[in-house]
Amino acid sequence: MRAVDIIAHKRDGGILSREEIAHLINGYVADEIPDYQMSAWAMAVFFEGMNAEETAALTEVMLRSGATMDLSGIQGPFVDKHSTGGVGDKTSLIIAPIVASLGIKDPMMSGRALGHTGGTLDKLDAIPGYRTNLSAQEFRRILAKDGFAMTGQTQDVASADRLLYALRDVTATVESIPLITASILSKKAAEGAEALVMDVKYGSGAFMKRKNDAEALARSLARTGALMGKRVAALLTDMDEPLGNMVGNFLEVEESFVCLEGGGPDDLMEVSLELAARMAALGGKAETADEGRALCEKALAGGKPRQLFLDNIESQGGDAKKFLSMIGNCRSEYSAEIRAARNGFIARIDALKTGRAGVQLGVGRNRTEDAVSPVAGVHFHKKSGDLVKAGDLVMTVYAKDESALGAALPRLEEAVEYGDEAPDARQLIWKEVA
Repeated sequence: MRAVDIIAHKRDGGILSREEIAHLINGYVADEIPDYQMSAWAMAVFFEGMNAEETAALTEVMLRSGATMDLSGIQGPFVDKHSTGGVGDKTSLIIAPIVASLGIKDPMMSGRALGHTGGTLDKLDAIPGYRTNLSAQEFRRILAKDGFAMTGQTQDVASADRLLYALRDVTATVESIPLITASILSKKAAEGAEALVMDVKYGSGAFMKRKNDAEALARSLARTGALMGKRVAALLTDMDEPLGNMVGNFLEVEESFVCLEGGGPDDLMEVSLELAARMAALGGKAETADEGRALCEKALAGGKPRQLFLDNIESQGGDAKKFLSMIGNCRSEYSAEIRAARNGFIARIDALKTGRAGVQLGVGRNRTEDAVSPVAGVHFHKKSGDLVKAGDLVMTVYAKDESALGAALPRLEEAVEYGDEAPDARQLIWKEVA
């Protein structure tokens, strides 16, 4: 079997066998197939696509290319949530302790910020002492104790995904739905999840800008997951504007904690509760999503998720008392205010412009080796639909240094759009795919 023949087969619109896919992926991981041939194959997949069986086979082969988490001996059910990324998206930090309080185990393997979208690990790293580089043994222990554990992808987990992700990034093949599907599901299956809830975002700040593309990805994830024996549900959610009132690393952890205390912004609470509700249903704790949501709301009111969040900080090396003392105080000294440019309504705050400004502030990174600032970010005091007068405070901006602040402010000012009439209510959740 030759790599060039497999490439030609897909280039000509053929359906690849599991053996052909395994030959390519395993050969690439073993450094027997060069980058240029895998690049050609990825481009062939980009243009010709893959059917459900091919995508499932690719996902399985990528999953088996490295280590997987052994969760045997820990009582489940094991349910996780994955977001395709956005600006101000900190729902994982809110959802994990909520579902853990219901008796669901959430084994969470997360990533770091790249480009304009935030990363869960960077947010958690903003908590002093919090460790996101857990060993397999530590991951098991914390998962069993707290009901959730948060760690990064190690070098030996889904090894093929790590290599292919970097290759796709430099060969203009990132947007391929089969390759995205295999990347997401191979990592989620490797962490031991039995069921998955997918938050597939659309809009200016999302990876998929158009609703139809987001729906196609959601259906691919659900279909491929089913072929792998996983229960998958997906919500299509809006990312045309930032989610919540905070964008930044510590700022988003702080806002997540406020949500667990019952005081979070409406948009963030709505998306978080709807995702958690479906995790409750997939985990067998509720018959329906509505029943699951009621359970989640009752748990929040009882305070257990808040305590589990603090317990997890201690379990992963942080200091919960110090964290509590930082709330409201952990801000960069380099700050500025943006005020309303005119009388009227806030019509929209563009998520992509906000996210790109966040990279300049120090929230995110353009390259994997770039450092991020725990204290940079944006606090929105007004959101779309709010009536403002010229000079009203719209946002407070925090930067890693004076130069970054000056560079980001014009972009943030451009992100705010005004109108003479109130905009239509934002539709946070478009539809569900299962």
